[in-house]
Amino acid sequence: MKLPAYNQNGEKIEEIELPDEIFNVRFNPDLVHQVVVSQMANRRKVIAHTKDRGEVSGGGRKPWRQKGLGRARHGSIRSPLWRHGGITFGPRKEKVFKKKIPKKMKRKALFMVLSEKARNNCLILLDNLNIKEPKTKLAREVLKKLSINNQSALVALPSVDKNLILSLNNLPNVQSIQAKDITALDLLSFKYLIMLKDSIKVIKETFL
Repeated sequence: MKLPAYNQNGEKIEEIELPDEIFNVRFNPDLVHQVVVSQMANRRKVIAHTKDRGEVSGGGRKPWRQKGLGRARHGSIRSPLWRHGGITFGPRKEKVFKKKIPKKMKRKALFMVLSEKARNNCLILLDNLNIKEPKTKLAREVLKKLSINNQSALVALPSVDKNLILSLNNLPNVQSIQAKDITALDLLSFKYLIMLKDSIKVIKETFL
């Protein structure tokens, strides 16, 4: 598969032959769904946590004697039956949501989504991308020249470029990532994938 490569002024400069083993893979929606669900689960942060009767304060003694008062018997004010008592069956931070997926499946799903981006004209190749100082305005001008206006885009970088990362940080719906860390979930979270030529080499070396 061949795709045109542009410079950061939006001018077409050449055509690049993409490796078929990465960008020409038949799409399997069931496999991609399974991998994406596992990746979402692995990124999930467990925040909700309720206290059970052993964690709430108070209740060191029996609230009243067992017999003789005509009231129901109780052993502790920390009982879930009491106001401010422990919570029964509430969410706990010990719950584990992580799912294991074989590396081959994750790699295959990544290649499938990359192939779909290329087929649907949502993959934009850049010869190079240089921003001399960390300014959001400069990054916005580059995206405008690439005809990406108010559209979500993921920029795959071959290596860490602080000026470029800082310039893209404040743009809404735009995010940068190193090519070696890219996942199927990252790709599906954005409409466009902007990839530098060197990023293709990094993906090939990392995942093949």
